[in-house]
Amino acid sequence: MVSSRISGFYKMPVDDRIKIVAEQVGLTPEEVKLLKSGGGLGIDQADHMTENVIGTIAYPFSVAVNFMLNGKDLLVPMAGEEPSVVAAASNMARIMRNGPGIKVTSSPPIMIGQIQLTDIPDMKKAVKILNEKKAQILAMANEVDPVLVKFGGGAKDLELRPLETAAGPMLICHLLVDCRDAMGANAVNTMAETLAPMLAELTGGKSLLRIISNLADRRTCKAEAVIKKEDIGGEDKVDKIMQAWAFADADPYRAATHNKGIMNGTIAVALAFAQDHRALEAGAHSYAAKTGRYRSLSRWSKNKDGDLVGELVMPMAVGLVGGATRSHPMAQLAVKILGCTKAAELGEAMTAVGLAQNLGALRALTQEGIQQGHMRLHARNLVVMAGATPEMMEEAVKQLIDSGQIRFPKAQEIVAKLKGSA
Repeated sequence: MVSSRISGFYKMPVDDRIKIVAEQVGLTPEEVKLLKSGGGLGIDQADHMTENVIGTIAYPFSVAVNFMLNGKDLLVPMAGEEPSVVAAASNMARIMRNGPGIKVTSSPPIMIGQIQLTDIPDMKKAVKILNEKKAQILAMANEVDPVLVKFGGGAKDLELRPLETAAGPMLICHLLVDCRDAMGANAVNTMAETLAPMLAELTGGKSLLRIISNLADRRTCKAEAVIKKEDIGGEDKVDKIMQAWAFADADPYRAATHNKGIMNGTIAVALAFAQDHRALEAGAHSYAAKTGRYRSLSRWSKNKDGDLVGELVMPMAVGLVGGATRSHPMAQLAVKILGCTKAAELGEAMTAVGLAQNLGALRALTQEGIQQGHMRLHARNLVVMAGATPEMMEEAVKQLIDSGQIRFPKAQEIVAKLKGSA
């Protein structure tokens, strides 16, 4: 039984952290060795994953602790270079579990394939014909991927969208495909390409683009949490967080940074699982602008008890079947640590981390200011750059913070003195 409530995890030596995680999730000696390998991806493996390979690059691979989703404790793998991200997510998850924890839900894994039809002589007639032939069209799409259909997925519906554009009227056909535990790009694109000639012939038009949409608004995950007012400093602090959120929801200049903070957490999880983080970013920001104005992805309110209530809904086009998640050894290790067997479970964890990350940013901005926490964590990077040994690390960081001059020259001075006294 995994327990994610690990006090002082960040203070422990790396070997102790690895030992705890290994015991919690049952890692084998080979998997522990992989964690210590510096990235887990050999040059030969990398060469088979993409083109023109000349090396690999590693990011720190961490676990966020304290997360409890639907009553279940989880250790959430995250990859990234920004020091405050894992710390903030873990800290806010600790606060969130004092209430009912984080509740997560998912919609069915429906992705959209778009088929663009142009030069249609009669739009109304074209729409009528395609609606009449819908069953035949869906059957043809499902012949492309019988394995997906076998597992309950496949093409489920066809939506028709006449569209006026600068290049004239077009008919955009949305093929709705249940992708099960795959991200779905290959399956959806293949279906769209297969159907395009038939749709063009039926409508008397011409087919042009045939490709998946990364605005996966039919495939969403929701994370909700109630944070007790006393855990964040009282009802006054709740009100300030709500005001900060309202600013982001009303102003796209603020919303851009607000949503970037959410994605700091979500994308760090995506990277650990070798997901298509570019598609996730595109989908999230498009979703934030669905109303015609770019807004906050999250929503914060106050309940009758004066407690803070947070909600985050995001498109979540993730997969555990196919792609780099299957071929990258560290991604497979991440799957084992999280304990997910369905793509929806990964998406829910990513959304929960995004909500925790958002709370951490709003709390810091409305209380101490974002820089204080950032600079405390930045101090560690500076003393490493200055040549601090592991033995002197904590003392060097403490002296640098106490000096109030969190700058590289000061870090060099402190490390030099510590080395001299040693």
